[in-house]
Amino acid sequence: MKYVRLIARLILGFFMTYAGIAHLTVARQEFVAQVPTWIQFTPAFTDFVVLASGVVEIALGLSMLFMIKKYRPMVGALLALFYILIFPGNINQYVNHIDAFNLNTDDARLIRLFFQPVLIAWALWSTGGWKYCKQMIQKQQYKENEN
Repeated sequence: MKYVRLIARLILGFFMTYAGIAHLTVARQEFVAQVPTWIQFTPAFTDFVVLASGVVEIALGLSMLFMIKKYRPMVGALLALFYILIFPGNINQYVNHIDAFNLNTDDARLIRLFFQPVLIAWALWSTGGWKYCKQMIQKQQYKENEN
């Protein structure tokens, strides 16, 4: 099981690094389509969102690949949070019937929505992030009970 998790983490790390580089280069316009319409204030701001999310994806991807064991659960939790934060872009693409990444039908865009929880679980499982999240929740509950 140790090697299955390792391979899963490395695949996700390569995927994230590649996606981040694509944000900055070859797929930049495709990623513009992912930015929710309600935050597309100006073309320059929309481009900034694409570039910034690409940098974050590269950082998370490289962290998945090279982070020392001690910090892997935290990186997995951060990646899961990132997937949650970008989910509105996927919903926006579905609701507004936006074609991008060969998702040119509502059925294809809908199926993609169901893949996001898989990515979240993958990030948490492959890094031990489940346990990290549980510990953070318990610490928060302890602080609340202390006050």
